Amino acid sequence: MYSVEFYQTPGGEYPARDFLAQLQAKVRAKVAKWLQLLQEEGPDLKRPYADMLHDGIRELRVSFGHIEVRLLYFIDGKAIVLSHGFLKKTLQTPVMEIERSKRYRADWLRAK
Repeated sequence: MYSVEFYQTPGGEYPARDFLAQLQAKVRAKVAKWLQLLQEEGPDLKRPYADMLHDGIRELRVSFGHIEVRLLYFIDGKAIVLSHGFLKKTLQTPVMEIERSKRYRADWLRAK
């Protein structure tokens, strides 16, 4: 079993947690179910639930009606670290979102 943790910025913010707080309750409930699966399966969780993006950055893929929620994360030992989330509106995950997650991972690893 893996632990799910939220990345905290040097300024004390939690981008993934703050993103989740803005979602409708029903969407958050579905995300919570997917996070439970992620906690149980870790890196073995595959599509349609999760996918590897680039350089160790992964995404949790949650669809709710017309809403496409993406939570980006990376794995550090037995910790799944949620870097941030966004509503996907394009076919491909925007490169800027992947780069943002890489920056957050670098901060996370430096702070250890």
